[in-house]
Amino acid sequence: MNFDTLNRDQLQDRIHASLALAGMGDALGAPTEQWSIDEIAAKYGGLVTAFDDPPDDTFAGANQGRRGEVTDDASQMYYLARAMLAAGGALNQEQWVRCLLDWVAHSPKAGFMGPSTAGIVKALREGSDTALVGVIGQSRRKMTTVGTTNGAAMRVAPAGLLYPGQVDAACRCALVTCLPSHDTDVAISAACSVAAATAQALVADDLEPVLAAALQGARTGEQLARRHARLVAGPSYLARLEMALRIARESHSDDAFLRRMEREVGNSVLAAESVPAALGVVAYAKGDPLRTIALSASIGNDTDSIATMAGAIVGALRGTAALPQPMLSEFKRVNAAEFDLDAMAAGLAALTLHATTEEEAG
Repeated sequence: MNFDTLNRDQLQDRIHASLALAGMGDALGAPTEQWSIDEIAAKYGGLVTAFDDPPDDTFAGANQGRRGEVTDDASQMYYLARAMLAAGGALNQEQWVRCLLDWVAHSPKAGFMGPSTAGIVKALREGSDTALVGVIGQSRRKMTTVGTTNGAAMRVAPAGLLYPGQVDAACRCALVTCLPSHDTDVAISAACSVAAATAQALVADDLEPVLAAALQGARTGEQLARRHARLVAGPSYLARLEMALRIARESHSDDAFLRRMEREVGNSVLAAESVPAALGVVAYAKGDPLRTIALSASIGNDTDSIATMAGAIVGALRGTAALPQPMLSEFKRVNAAEFDLDAMAAGLAALTLHATTEEEAG
């Protein structure tokens, strides 16, 4: 399949499924965030396959989150999608910053905000120089812990949904959403990887081209970072992604896969851990929507972010008919007051057709 063979209804359906499965993954992983694999398995008797009330020892529970409700991950993604609609698809840096500040001011999920985003938001609100956030002493060098989390990657899927099958265009769009909060090679490489995989998933019939696009996006993100951001010490996102895909190929049981992924790749908020873990889940689950978000919600640590990213990619590949329908209905009902996914998908589909035409003409 390619973009030319997708009709408007098919494209809108895949976009809808991407937005929905990302949010469903976020809500499924919210009650297990920060928990260990053993704790999750003990409570649920295996993989997490149904929504649950977030307990008090999770961020969702501490922020009065409800069963089936999104956290900061999917809510930032939906705000980004709405900002793209308002901008007619051509989101620039100023519009993205306004979107981020709008989310902080109006979303009830802003209390979940991660460390990289929080520092930048504080500077933006105070009118101070974002380039000085996290610097060492009187120097201009930022700490390597600043801007290396998965915040850009967890929200970036709409950049891929706007450009079906166009990895480079999706990555250029993703770069805008990485700055200024995630201005590092590892975060940008990770975000471009997710955007590229999502873009390819919209026009793919199977997983292989999607995973290839994730690798290509990672390389493109590294190149963009060399021109527009910081190169930081630490593990390479691309190297961790290659490791995660190898683990997915070599694993033959869910438990062995999850434990090896945690031990060798990691599952924390760092972009070099949770983002390759999410792609590893996509590969291991072979694009099955429910297994994708169930494995993600059971992998421990940053479960909701991993499930959001993996869900966005697999939803774009499979469409709404492949999603677990009772869960989809519950999810949309719980989140309907804040997010209208049907309207969002329709708007993005119209923008996608326009943006693709513009990209080809340019």
